[in-house]
Amino acid sequence: MLSAKSKQCLALLLALLLAAPAAQSQTADDQSGLAQLATGSPAPHSLSIFALPAKSLFGAQKSAAHLRASAIGTYALGCLAGAQQLPITGDTWQVMRLSRNRNWGTPQLNSFLERISEEAKAKSGWNGFLVGDMAQPRGGPMKTGHASHQIGLDADVWFTPMPDHVMSAAEREDMAPIEMVKNHSTLNQDAWTESRDKLIQTVAQDPQVARIFVHPPIKKELCRWAGNQGAWLAKVRPLYGHTFHFHIRMKCPEGMSACKNQWEPHPTDGTGCGKELAYWYSDAPWVHKKPPPGAPKPKPRPPLTLAGLPAECRAVIAAP
Repeated sequence: MLSAKSKQCLALLLALLLAAPAAQSQTADDQSGLAQLATGSPAPHSLSIFALPAKSLFGAQKSAAHLRASAIGTYALGCLAGAQQLPITGDTWQVMRLSRNRNWGTPQLNSFLERISEEAKAKSGWNGFLVGDMAQPRGGPMKTGHASHQIGLDADVWFTPMPDHVMSAAEREDMAPIEMVKNHSTLNQDAWTESRDKLIQTVAQDPQVARIFVHPPIKKELCRWAGNQGAWLAKVRPLYGHTFHFHIRMKCPEGMSACKNQWEPHPTDGTGCGKELAYWYSDAPWVHKKPPPGAPKPKPRPPLTLAGLPAECRAVIAAP
């Protein structure tokens, strides 16, 4: 007889299969597979669950795995055990886009956001954080939106300041953020203010922060404002897509041995305001070379599956 834990796992898989008619013929194998996952003795090569896209498995989770809190793997290839949900409203933050259910993280990330949002208000006059995507309840790959945010140590914070009232669910869903750039090389000078420079500096100077991602014109503005001085600038990395928010990435917390830190940035000029930034103002990141005429089309990559994630992620999926 299956344990209650195994039955819950089987219910999850059946729900996934109902959402994917082509896989219904594998129901018996999947039931067997999830039962084995729940007992900690999977046989990966014989289980159809290992063929399902990982983003479907993790995207279907509505609650955290009842395990010891742990960031597992790397920021873009991992999962999250024992996640905690950031409260949707605090004195100095409000969570946006509640329907996504992506306001989960390690206890350390949640505590950090609560603390740093208070510091930003005190040091830079920033009214409060509008928090966008963090992680899913069990981390892992998302169906849409991000390659990273998989281990509960990433958080997006809007450049739009928090309003002076508690927003309704509809406001949080429908409010449009303020765009800080006009294109990949031009800052929106009508929107940018010095308070935003101070905001990024405050967050980047925190020792728990590994990186901050922003769109290239924002990095350029920070370099100008800081006079190309300050070690904190090295943490601020130009990257596509960060036009209305900045992306905070924390270092792996002490004691989480399954968590893998990213390499620490050490730009040659100490700040990343020189050659590194110049690269983003060249054509290289934006103009993609076309394949030569007659060249075969590259085969699409197969979807990432549970088998491609750290082994500990099997227990995260199987946990109640």
